[in-house]
Amino acid sequence: MLNVVLFEPEIPGNTGNIMRTCVATHTKLHLIKPLGFSLDEASIKRSGVNYIDKCEYEVYENIDDFFSKNNGEYYFFTRYGHKPHSDFDFSNKDANIYLFFGKESTGIPRSILKPYIERCARIPMTDNVRALNLSNSVAICLYEALRQQDYLDLLRDEPHKSKTFIEEYEDEM
Repeated sequence: MLNVVLFEPEIPGNTGNIMRTCVATHTKLHLIKPLGFSLDEASIKRSGVNYIDKCEYEVYENIDDFFSKNNGEYYFFTRYGHKPHSDFDFSNKDANIYLFFGKESTGIPRSILKPYIERCARIPMTDNVRALNLSNSVAICLYEALRQQDYLDLLRDEPHKSKTFIEEYEDEM
């Protein structure tokens, strides 16, 4: 099972977008307090559209609370990682895989990262930006894990239109 872990997220719009991505991918979301917002804020609901009620998520008091309740393979995404996110093997469909992302302002503390230095990844980018947006980073890394698992049971065709929807189009000109 794939899991996304947000360590002390601060921006409600990012978390709402991540909730939507988790619903789209059957991924459980783990939120580690303190949160920089309330989960009932309008901004969470707006960015998550109408999907938040379908999001499977759990909130933890702190990182120790999270670790005491969740066992599996932990991967940490940080600008200080030395390997690209695509270098890690997420292909084991039977493993509980946890993808950790830090708060928008400061990331994940070094005290948490150091014991897992071999499982710290960086999304490659230029030196012109410090980091990508949190919700974009989650989507990039989560979809890499899903790609390695052949997208599990995710739909490959739009479920509300025929498979030949585009092909059936007739140009009106």
